[in-house]
Amino acid sequence: MNLKNIPRIKNTESNNFFLLCGPCAIEGEEMALRIAEKVVKITDKLEIPYVFKGSFKKANRSRIDSFTGIGNEKALKILRKVSETFDVPTITDIHENSDAAMAAEYVDILQIPAFLVRQTDLVVAAADTGKTVNLKKGQFMSPESMKHAVTKVEETGNPNVMATDRGTMFGYSDMIVDFRGIPTMKEFATTVLDVTHSLQQPNQSSGVTGGRPEMIGTIARAGIAAGVDGLFMETHFDPANAKSDGANMLHLDHLEKLLTNLVAIRKAVNSF
Repeated sequence: MNLKNIPRIKNTESNNFFLLCGPCAIEGEEMALRIAEKVVKITDKLEIPYVFKGSFKKANRSRIDSFTGIGNEKALKILRKVSETFDVPTITDIHENSDAAMAAEYVDILQIPAFLVRQTDLVVAAADTGKTVNLKKGQFMSPESMKHAVTKVEETGNPNVMATDRGTMFGYSDMIVDFRGIPTMKEFATTVLDVTHSLQQPNQSSGVTGGRPEMIGTIARAGIAAGVDGLFMETHFDPANAKSDGANMLHLDHLEKLLTNLVAIRKAVNSF
């Protein structure tokens, strides 16, 4: 995938990793713009190609009373406003075939969630929009098996596809990252490491997914050292009160220091 095919993407000549980053879910306009403004400022300073991430709805929830969104059109319009306000591309995940064409009217990249990446009709619907497609590796899948999902996109005539590792299930309530998967997936696709979801602790007795955010820096540094093309991270200025995935998000105040360290590691990797 050629990163330059993503509209509004900047800093593509920096030889840095690219970043997909934002809140888990769009909770409102003010919070989305606040987060985007901060991340844009940091990534421009560090010359990191940046895509704002925000889910317009959350379909995979542990409990029926979990937050699912503020309304599809309302959230998608906020994503468009972020893009127009800060001149950055945006990404959101889709869950049903009909979501693909609808979301494609507002965002630049369509993301297929990990639990749905084997759903052929959904993958093809995303690919048929002509938008870049980000395929999350299923927690139950090997890196090698992601080649088939990538091929589904490419065989529609859409070459703009990336694969994202987001950890593998380890027992019932924990995730692990097998860094051997990064060079494996790089053989057939632009490869991203989803740092924050890799630190989830699902299936908690409370029905609310846990996480280990204190390990975000460790996983991110290891991913850059392993040669990943891009990083995916969710961030919020108040993770404790975020409406989705707060337990494994990076506090927005800690983002600049982490990205500064990661850029230094990337420079070292590039020199080898």
